[in-house]
Amino acid sequence: HDSTRDSRVCDRIKAVLLASEGWSQAMISQALRIHESTVARHLSDYMLSEKLKPANGGSQSKLSATQTMHLIEYLTEHTYSHTHQ
Repeated sequence: HDSTRDSRVCDRIKAVLLASEGWSQAMISQALRIHESTVARHLSDYMLSEKLKPANGGSQSKLSATQTMHLIEYLTEHTYSHTHQ
């Protein structure tokens, strides 16, 4: 869980790890300061589909791969690194 900055993902990982060590859902919810039903959902999501990340990961791109590449190149060339530029 140290490799992510998203606290929701960290909580999911910690909940799964603590459950694997024999902690009850009540103990996990108290330790992580989240609702017991949230712990139950995290554990259920992990058991059913090994899900550790929230589902709200964004939308599908409307650009093609080529358009995305051109946009990145353009922004790299035309975006200022500092405000004084």
